[in-house]
Amino acid sequence: MNRLFALFVSCICLSSVAQAGRPNVVFILCDDLGYGDVHCLAPETSKIPTPSVDKLASEGMVFIDAHSGSSVCSPTRYGLMTGRYSWRTRLQKGVVTGFAPSLIAADRPTVGSFLKGQRYHTAVIGKWHLDFEYLNPETQEAYSPKEHDLPPVGAVIPDGPTHRGFDYYHGFHHARNMKAVIENGRVVEHDEEINMLPRLTRKAVEYIESRKDEQSPFFLYLPLGSPHTPILPSPEWQGKSGLGDYGDFVMQTENVVGEVSAALERIGATNNTLVIFSSDNGCSKAAGIQELAKQGHMVSAWMRGSKADLWDGGHRVPFIVRWPGVVDPGSTCSQLICLTDLFATLGDITETELPSGSCEDSVSFLPALRGEEIESSRKGVVHHSISGHFGYRTGEWKLLLARGSGGWTSPTEKQVDESVPEGQLYHLGDDPGETNNLYESRPEVVEKLLKQLRQDVQGGRSTKGGASKNDVKQIQLWKNRAGMRK
Repeated sequence: MNRLFALFVSCICLSSVAQAGRPNVVFILCDDLGYGDVHCLAPETSKIPTPSVDKLASEGMVFIDAHSGSSVCSPTRYGLMTGRYSWRTRLQKGVVTGFAPSLIAADRPTVGSFLKGQRYHTAVIGKWHLDFEYLNPETQEAYSPKEHDLPPVGAVIPDGPTHRGFDYYHGFHHARNMKAVIENGRVVEHDEEINMLPRLTRKAVEYIESRKDEQSPFFLYLPLGSPHTPILPSPEWQGKSGLGDYGDFVMQTENVVGEVSAALERIGATNNTLVIFSSDNGCSKAAGIQELAKQGHMVSAWMRGSKADLWDGGHRVPFIVRWPGVVDPGSTCSQLICLTDLFATLGDITETELPSGSCEDSVSFLPALRGEEIESSRKGVVHHSISGHFGYRTGEWKLLLARGSGGWTSPTEKQVDESVPEGQLYHLGDDPGETNNLYESRPEVVEKLLKQLRQDVQGGRSTKGGASKNDVKQIQLWKNRAGMRK
């Protein structure tokens, strides 16, 4: 009997370990939410109440040095889905605009296809913004944006999320086409933009509740379209923040975390669900950054810059993780990570070998979730601005191959004086606000970081692994006037 009992207990323990290794995963990605917009991340300068996210942080881990793969939307989303920097593709600057073939190649593994291969049910509810085509359902010919500002109801999508590893999709492509509501592979209706955030919230809750009696785990990628423009808080949220429409929209956006958490609790899935909350880049100037600052709210907290920029305000993002039984409640991690790291982390969590042709720029942060040091073959994290200017971060050092912001904040590359150095170098430990440029006084550091950056860019990957090539033959490192060289 003792042996049978021991065997029984052993089987239960092994089953629990296996279950813990295959948690449900919910990744909530806000759109243009600044680091300083979350109250618990910058309590002295954040004037917008964010109770749901603050609660999530108290129940999990806050990463204070997490970065998006770019300071704008599409490149970050490509990196999140593939574990690879977007500038390795045709997208060298800016964002995609839809009505075009998918930025993700048909044969490239995604987080969705990887987890689907591990018998996860996979869903996207929200903004895709990685290009797909709209076809006439009768002729199968592609609609043109010159003829259709908005894709028609009934348009068929041959290369959307359900063709890139996801079982279910409900959402829209990007802000300018937000009225076109898509389900799976078809435009199903046109609806007013103000209804999109409530729609995504409702659909996310419905999806979670639909998984209540299912045996297989699920992955819900929830890329919200807010608080990006159009800034349209619902009537019940208007006036809530006391800071205008943007503050109200942030409050409505962060409430999604509360609704998702409540849905997980209702189906009894809280303890076996890994929840991650983040943003694709910093806050946009469309939010009225200066007006918010006059009211005491700093969208980028202590950091210089905002969306589109190479300075940290452009790409250091909120990153909060809750995973009961693994992540210590109320904990903080100061290790450097990037949103491209999600893919490798999920491979580590599921104890599954990563597929070939994937994760060239992805490093698992699972050790950090356990309070341990991340083991990485990657020497640093590459930053990228809206105009395609490169930056590189390793340790406390940060190199920028730009004279100004590389984005929208003054001085831009067109505004900066020719007499200033061709690049910027900052020691973030001593100078977190990036105000003291050491580019000319520390040439040995510049040379070291530039060499590493060049290797990471030209080598096709920034991590150890099989040979890999960029999709384009040449990638121009220097884009400013004085430094037009490879």
